[in-house]
Amino acid sequence: MRLLNAETCALVEHEFSGEDIPKYAILSHTWGQEEVSFQQIRDPIARKMAGFKKIRSCCEQALQDGLKFAWVDTCCIDKSSSAELSEAINSMWNWYKNAETCYAYLSDTAPDEYFLRRLEISNFFLSRWFKRGWTLQELIAPDDVNFFDSDWKLIGTKKQLVGPINRITGIDEAVLLEGRPVLRTVSVARKMSWAASRECTRKEDEAYCLIGIFQLSMPPLYGEGSHAFRRLQQLISNYSIDQSIFAFS
Repeated sequence: MRLLNAETCALVEHEFSGEDIPKYAILSHTWGQEEVSFQQIRDPIARKMAGFKKIRSCCEQALQDGLKFAWVDTCCIDKSSSAELSEAINSMWNWYKNAETCYAYLSDTAPDEYFLRRLEISNFFLSRWFKRGWTLQELIAPDDVNFFDSDWKLIGTKKQLVGPINRITGIDEAVLLEGRPVLRTVSVARKMSWAASRECTRKEDEAYCLIGIFQLSMPPLYGEGSHAFRRLQQLISNYSIDQSIFAFS
């Protein structure tokens, strides 16, 4: 696992694994323009890219929370390595679960200082973040999720907003609050329903983003298209007597 030094926003040269992994904050976001990749993060010019502002803000928040390290998917995974990408996709649930805290950055949500008091379905719930496939597990896996608006002002925590989040996503409040222990008791069909209206840029990611939800391991094969979902269906059927997965295509 690669991590950023929160003080310098630079990648730590040492790769961490197992008990060697220090406490870290993790970012959940939707990709935008000029995201900083693993290959670019070491180049000084990366600090002038639009995507670097998000990395810097994540690191600054981590420092405020007493954490020395942060993880951001855009620059902490070498996506040119198929082996590293496969490991990352299959480790993603655990990386989010094991983080000290998760920052859900809603880049398209304007500041709304009265939101928590009114608890209305405001622009918070219109955010693209609630419509993407990968953010499903990023919402469920971490114990602590803090939502930030476009100015990196705190909107609220997952626990504070559990009721409204349940209404907009359909995810059971118990799952949002307890994670894996309760998730194990939820039917395959219900889990799939949470992802049904979410979108992914790549067709294959519609399956890959659910690997952690179903506690499975599956090597990604980009280029396989919709066959990825059929592989996921078969894998689920191998480990579950619940055949409701085949109701989804």
